[in-house]
Amino acid sequence: MDMIVNPTGRLEGEMQALSSKNYTTRYLLVSALAEGTSTILYPAHSEDGEAMRRCIRDLGAVVEEDAEKIVITGFGRNPKPAKELNVGNAGAVLRFIMSIAALLPEVYFVNAYPQSLGKRPHDDLIVALESMGVDIEHENGRLPMTIRGGNPRGGKIQVSGNISSQFLSSLLFLTPLLSEDSEIEVLHDLKSKVVIGQTLEVLAQAGIKVEASEDLMHYRIPGNQKYKAQTYTVQGDYPGSAAILAAAAVTESDVIVHRLLEESKQGERAVVDVLRAMNVPLTHENGIVHVKGNGRLTAGEFDGDEFTDGVLAMVAAAVFAEGTSRFYNVENLRYKECDRITDYLAELRKAGARVEEKQDEIIVHGRPEGVEGGVEIDSHIDHRVIMALTIVGLRSAQPIRIKDAHHVAKSYPQYFDHLKALGAKVEWVN
Repeated sequence: MDMIVNPTGRLEGEMQALSSKNYTTRYLLVSALAEGTSTILYPAHSEDGEAMRRCIRDLGAVVEEDAEKIVITGFGRNPKPAKELNVGNAGAVLRFIMSIAALLPEVYFVNAYPQSLGKRPHDDLIVALESMGVDIEHENGRLPMTIRGGNPRGGKIQVSGNISSQFLSSLLFLTPLLSEDSEIEVLHDLKSKVVIGQTLEVLAQAGIKVEASEDLMHYRIPGNQKYKAQTYTVQGDYPGSAAILAAAAVTESDVIVHRLLEESKQGERAVVDVLRAMNVPLTHENGIVHVKGNGRLTAGEFDGDEFTDGVLAMVAAAVFAEGTSRFYNVENLRYKECDRITDYLAELRKAGARVEEKQDEIIVHGRPEGVEGGVEIDSHIDHRVIMALTIVGLRSAQPIRIKDAHHVAKSYPQYFDHLKALGAKVEWVN
């Protein structure tokens, strides 16, 4: 379905942040890797979460859920043989499960989204797993693929962090279960280091010991560990909330968002500081962000690797800032559900934004007066692109139509409901 976003003068209201997709996905996995029963309170409900639940069920976990919790009886180190797994369009789920599949003789991963996840490369993880004695059949590093494992070796492992930190996270989930101790060395650079902090936090909560160097480039993981069955409470989600906060920033607003912890290890918590640097009137205390937007923003320069999944929303806010903004160190955006630099900027230009790109930068020449709109733009089947384009539509002179906007459900199914409750003029059309 498509979404019509109409110009909206004011947003007002109070809401709970949706629960974190990243933490929910990790808690689902460590619960499945535990022997015994774990409970996840306030889980995020998204297509990514559903993909992880589907995969761990297929691998032998018992998953029961209601509106407020998920109860999982795990399979420990012994997943059930599964001939075929479907991760949908969830890149993190694929990469995490690839390592767990290495414990089995043979698993086939289908290519359900050839125009999105099917285009994303996984070579760095494939190379690491192959060095551990796992055989992987693949299409130039992409889906579909067949993993033939059974008894992966620990020891010294190298993995590149140039494209994504998800490859490293994947190995960190697997190596504690191996017979040998392991040492992981990250080659080249490590993108989205803050997300590794989330993985290490969840592993520690699950009773797993990992020694990490201060620069997060070297790890020592004792083997023969067991994940403990636990109760986990999912915190509020900064990446999804970034779009809500940006929408409040570019309009006249009085918007309060609860459950956004100041001390969160989510890198996207930095979006609050980005908006503050843009002179958006806001406060952040006791887990509550309160934005009193006046639609006036000031340009700035920001290291996007610190808040990867919040960059597109902040770029949308910068479209209406006074001056030129620069978001640098963002090349990893090119390897997401779409090329979140070239593809996203092409749609922004259609709406009337003045933007330019470099290989690892997005430059925004602000238009405080607003943009023209009045166009149909492509979502590129990317939830972050959809949310960010919606922000631009709120300040367009004419409505914009976002094609296939229902794909926002990948991470934030209630996004448009929440915006509408705050007063946004948005409507679904076939």
